[in-house]
Amino acid sequence: MNTSNIHIMKFYEKLSTIGFLRNSYVFKFLFVAFIGIHIPLIGILFFVLYAKANFTTMSLLVFSLIMTLIATVVTLLVLKKLIQPIELASKALNDYKLKRIVTDLPVHFTDEAGLLMSNIHNSILESETFINEKQNLIYLLSHDLKTFAGNPQSLATMILDTNPSEKVKELAELICESTKEQFRYIENFIKMLKEQDEMLKASLEVKTIDLENIFHIVENQLMQYATAKKIQFVENLELKSVELVINEELLVRVIYNLISNAVKFSFADSAVEVQSYEDDKYIYIKVIDQGIGFDTNDGQRIFDKFTKMSRLGTMEEASTGIGMYLCKQIIERNNGMLIASSEGKNQGAIFTIIFQKKKV
Repeated sequence: MNTSNIHIMKFYEKLSTIGFLRNSYVFKFLFVAFIGIHIPLIGILFFVLYAKANFTTMSLLVFSLIMTLIATVVTLLVLKKLIQPIELASKALNDYKLKRIVTDLPVHFTDEAGLLMSNIHNSILESETFINEKQNLIYLLSHDLKTFAGNPQSLATMILDTNPSEKVKELAELICESTKEQFRYIENFIKMLKEQDEMLKASLEVKTIDLENIFHIVENQLMQYATAKKIQFVENLELKSVELVINEELLVRVIYNLISNAVKFSFADSAVEVQSYEDDKYIYIKVIDQGIGFDTNDGQRIFDKFTKMSRLGTMEEASTGIGMYLCKQIIERNNGMLIASSEGKNQGAIFTIIFQKKKV
């Protein structure tokens, strides 16, 4: 157990050294409550024994009320300290769930709270070990799959080098194209795993994020692609910077994917518009295109992992169905929402990121 946890658990640890309280969390509560209840009675006894002989009934009543109030406050403060093991266990579980932080919990206490901390600590360690082993195995299998997938490509390339007939050449080229698609699928799968891991480990701190700069960076990266399709970028930024609890690099990835996706599915000679604005409660970031859109009922399916809605772009660009899934995961991991909407096929699409405003 680290030093900060030792300080937090000091009172609980002292009670655990008392023999009849060591193995029972309930007895610890009852013991504190018993002492707290009897503080007023002890105070009254001392008042009666040592006060002047002519004390009045009113003075005794006032003293009793004061002692009861003091005893209640002290008892509640002590009980608050006594529930710190539960709070610590809850925080450790929440930190691991949201940020993949492994907290060093104490495992030597023998009462119910101690067993809870021990079980949570061991479960987190087992989960972390399992996740790491699974990821290592997946990376190893992915590497081997790429090796196996490369063998048909090598053979097909050798066939193409022998000047085969048109029919054989066509089949060899299909093998090469199929192999490239397998490589791309495996690489996207590995990318998804790595980005999910980064999402879990990203620190959640309030940061001032320059939206205007992010849009400029992303648009510059995609300018050549957009120019090839004769697509213009339009900015309508009421908010140029915002305070958000999100890793800026992850937000850049989301916005890049949304704008890139908008360009992919936009028709030539159209525009992709980016907006940012706020109301009393929320911050909105929108990417609007004039492309192929989708059925109004398919707004949620777009974010499914490896969705069957994966379609070719307007210039036959391929799509794996991973990008939108990762975008939604990143935004929701940072307490936001990502919503897709469209008025129908060939009616364009709107992707909206929504964050709750930071409370002042």
